[in-house]
Amino acid sequence: MAPPRRRKSLMRMATKGLSYFLLCGVALLVILPFYWMFLTSILPISEVYSTSVTWLPRRIDLSAYVSAFSSEALPFARLFLNSVVVSTSVTILQVITSSMAAYSLARLRYPGRDTLFLVYLSTLMIPVQVTMIPTFLVLRWLGWIDTYAGLILPAAFSPFGVFLLRQYFLTLPYELEDAARIDGASFLQIYWSIIMPLSGPAITALVIFTFLAQWNEFLWPLIVTNKIERFTLSIGLQYFRGLEFAQWPELMAISLVSMLPVLIVFLVQQRRFVQGIALTGLTGR
Repeated sequence: MAPPRRRKSLMRMATKGLSYFLLCGVALLVILPFYWMFLTSILPISEVYSTSVTWLPRRIDLSAYVSAFSSEALPFARLFLNSVVVSTSVTILQVITSSMAAYSLARLRYPGRDTLFLVYLSTLMIPVQVTMIPTFLVLRWLGWIDTYAGLILPAAFSPFGVFLLRQYFLTLPYELEDAARIDGASFLQIYWSIIMPLSGPAITALVIFTFLAQWNEFLWPLIVTNKIERFTLSIGLQYFRGLEFAQWPELMAISLVSMLPVLIVFLVQQRRFVQGIALTGLTGR
């Protein structure tokens, strides 16, 4: 019979091995649909519609990518540029507006601050569909339908972003601000030179959340755009499916390309993203 210490060591190794096995199984289940998309985009058309399953391509055919991005019916290069412009602009504006509001609600002291925060936070409970029609009417009155302003500005303010950054700002030591004020720094100088550089993880988390949400946004661009020149990729994919029914290689090629910006942003910033999520909300002040 094995000694108790050795028995515990064996149990620990068996538990760890089982955990790794289960995690690998879950990872394969997650990766499988993306691998199938990739296969569909590079297989010859005869193998795509074949009844037999092909896991390893015998021949790579990139004509789906060429055909999809040279389509005269739908300019996917322009749609890709629209998505980049809209997602990047909304992300930058949300970081600016959310960080300023969060700095005021977390670091400045004035009457009614906490009440104002609760009122602003309560707007998260209002469904987007409730405010969509009034927002559309305002944009139509301003003449911003089918414009970048109509796509960008309604999403430039985020109660979630304010909440996320406020909770992180509360974890920063107040002694840094006191020392800066003694040196004669203003509120804006403290915000820009002290608070923002120390809040990299939380800002990274907000950037990834915002960019991902805007890149995949479908309903609002569908409502506020009518011209193909203002479509984003999410609208273009649905429109392409209606134009070219059952052209799955081209559809999968476009879908894979549309995933690349989000994947790159997350892979580059994943460490700071996880750190920002882990540290946000550790304080209840």
